[in-house]
Amino acid sequence: MSWGPVPSKLCLLSQLQHVPVGDKVRFLGCVISYDTGTACLMLGHMYPPGTNETVRVNIELVLETIQPGLTHVGQWVNVVGYIREGKGSSPVHVQALLVWLTGPLDLGRYEKSLQDQMGLDCVN
Repeated sequence: MSWGPVPSKLCLLSQLQHVPVGDKVRFLGCVISYDTGTACLMLGHMYPPGTNETVRVNIELVLETIQPGLTHVGQWVNVVGYIREGKGSSPVHVQALLVWLTGPLDLGRYEKSLQDQMGLDCVN
């Protein structure tokens, strides 16, 4: 029996809508907007082509540790967090445990690598 933390599932942002509430995930997304009142980021990643999913990420628990510029529109960020219950038809909600800037990124290579690894299913 392991006493460590539950591992996260590596997912594409577009797959998060199929992940059960309570599961721990990690994914990449581009900042679309940031609401200072709710400490929530809206992230998007239009992959696979034709998808237009967004995710609402609550960063309240990590506000004191986020990197400068992380909430700027257009930034690519990595997220580790838990899927939370959404409200009605709103986007998927994630409670962030960790959020950090991706730094230099070859997005096409990332997408291909992830798709090859998982066949478009989230992996542990």
